[in-house]
Amino acid sequence: MKLAHATLLLVSLVLSSSLHAMADDLIPQPAPSWCDTKCDARCKDAKEKDRCLKYCGICCNKCQCVPSGTYGNKLECPCYNDMKDSKGTSKCP
Repeated sequence: MKLAHATLLLVSLVLSSSLHAMADDLIPQPAPSWCDTKCDARCKDAKEKDRCLKYCGICCNKCQCVPSGTYGNKLECPCYNDMKDSKGTSKCP
């Protein structure tokens, strides 16, 4: 009887994990946002890409603008250009 319960428990665990994995595959993933796409392009050559993407995302979400290219061109987006950190340096990459 104990063997039957153990077998039933094992089969239940395998089936539940399989169903969970299939359900995850069925859930649609959100499309990348406009800011994600623009920041990926802006930060593609950055040495610290994770940090660049973080601050670019913050600036883009506030300003709804990301300068073209991977460096400079900040005058294209005055809000992006004017955001400063606590040290007074540019917050946005």
